[in-house]
Amino acid sequence: MIKLKVRYIGRREVDVPNSYKIFMDLLPDKIYEVLSIEDGWYRIVDESGEDYLYPPEKFVEVDEDESKISRAV
Repeated sequence: MIKLKVRYIGRREVDVPNSYKIFMDLLPDKIYEVLSIEDGWYRIVDESGEDYLYPPEKFVEVDEDESKISRAV
């Protein structure tokens, strides 16, 4: 089974209605492993240690070589 790895391209904090912000439990530019794809969304273990569904437009796929380079940095 091929494991999908993705890089988070979103922001750490997100503006929401009513003039307040929420903080995502994902780190910009960090590579995450996709556990599954459900209804088109990625199930990922985030920085909280729990797995949640995230929209794929907030990520770009990375290949194995890029994943190795990023972990070494």
